Amino acid sequence: MTAIKSEDVKKLREETGVGIMDCKRALLKADGDMEQAKKILREEGRELLAHKGREATEGRIEAYVHHSGKVGVLVEVASNTDFAANSADFREFTRDLAMHIAAAKPRYVSPEDVPEEDLEAEREIYRKQAEKEGKPAQVVEKIVEGRIKKFYTEACLLKQPFVKDPSRTIEDLLAELRQKTGENISVKRFARFEIGEGG
Repeated sequence: MTAIKSEDVKKLREETGVGIMDCKRALLKADGDMEQAKKILREEGRELLAHKGREATEGRIEAYVHHSGKVGVLVEVASNTDFAANSADFREFTRDLAMHIAAAKPRYVSPEDVPEEDLEAEREIYRKQAEKEGKPAQVVEKIVEGRIKKFYTEACLLKQPFVKDPSRTIEDLLAELRQKTGENISVKRFARFEIGEGG
């Protein structure tokens, strides 16, 4: 099996805008072949994660209020055309997304949206926990990075397992929708309201 060079992963990320882990996986699948890796990402619909190409200026805002009336969500999903935004697949995705946000309580859209100070605060907590567990210094950083990954899957919407089907992440659903529509679809922002929360 070909060893994947980190500079190739970086180059693929720069050229496609796709996340590091997906780039690495595609390169492994393609046996290090850059063009083949791009093809794999394109087939999965992930290449459109890149906010390049046509600007997504259309889309929909979906609202969801839980039947108890105690949790509500607003989410904005962008697309290139109104045609895609009005399709049944798109509407179903935004409805599922709003319901998922109500249930899963994400704090950010993607890992890139996590402010550096929040990330540092998390790292500090994990570092102290690992040190308290008596782990050696060289292991501590590995543990911290592993826990940061876990933090992303808990706190970032795109990395969360979908509540209706935990075998797929929200990012997977988004990639499928991009593939179906051939458009640059992205989750712009969301707001989650819960009675008794917030100031």
